[in-house]
Amino acid sequence: MSQKKVDQRKRPEPSQITGNSAQQGYKSQRRKNGKMYTSAGGLKNKGSGSPYTKNVKPFGTDSLRFEEALEVDPEGFSINDQLDPQIWFKDRLRAPIKSRLLLIAKDFVDNLPFKAKIQDVRFTGSLANYNWSKYSDIDLHIVIDFTDVDDNRSLVKEMFDAKRLRWNELHDIKIKDYDVELYVEDVNESHTSSGIYSVMNDDWIQHPEQVDRAIDLETAEKKAADIEQQINGVAALFARGEFEKVMTHVDRIKKKIRSMRQAGLDTEAMEFSPENIAFKLLRRNQLLDVLTKLKYRSYDQSMTLDD
Repeated sequence: MSQKKVDQRKRPEPSQITGNSAQQGYKSQRRKNGKMYTSAGGLKNKGSGSPYTKNVKPFGTDSLRFEEALEVDPEGFSINDQLDPQIWFKDRLRAPIKSRLLLIAKDFVDNLPFKAKIQDVRFTGSLANYNWSKYSDIDLHIVIDFTDVDDNRSLVKEMFDAKRLRWNELHDIKIKDYDVELYVEDVNESHTSSGIYSVMNDDWIQHPEQVDRAIDLETAEKKAADIEQQINGVAALFARGEFEKVMTHVDRIKKKIRSMRQAGLDTEAMEFSPENIAFKLLRRNQLLDVLTKLKYRSYDQSMTLDD
């Protein structure tokens, strides 16, 4: 019988969990995970690096008390009586902002290692709607016919996702103090939003309606807390050096988040659905970044060979 191969790769040292009950154990584990992925240098093994390099405010307590999991700013989900006047003037995108967004889109495409023709540049998200807040960002969608690049749309999407994630990571562009987030959208892809503006054509594709919707924050918080608990579990795997499992679970959780959000967007509530609000809570607490960094760090560790 062959002996089981021992994984001799260097691992981050896990903290010891103390406590006599399951609840105490979970709280201890959560505190350990919180230090690991919400503070710089949270890992004892500095070579592996913290999955997140800034101080991030952790949210959530435990599965028994998730009703207190999130500190939600109600103003972040309120409905305004007008579009943000810093961005819009007489129902049109302000000219300097329009010019700057078109230039950003052009620079991104010009720096691709292949040719791609821009079909449209679109402004969407909460800043193209009445639910904008200080937490909003500028969702800039570059519309391209993926088949102009290759017939394999899935491959092209993966490539564009990698390029735009790298772009967003390298650049910190703000317009009127809002972060610019870049996306690449296939011309044949349906995009669900109640507010979509064509920057190229300087006109609305879908004009938002000012509707006073009741937002179910309680359900949104519970959904977000459930995802956060799963991220805690993945962070614990990372601390134990189980890097292959981390990468698998990160992909699973990201797929779950995408499906959850799309399910909400497909309802009548659209952007105001609990599923989409839960997504926003995860993003505002930077847990989506945490997931991405957990996967990257795990890949790096799994490929590392010690001397």
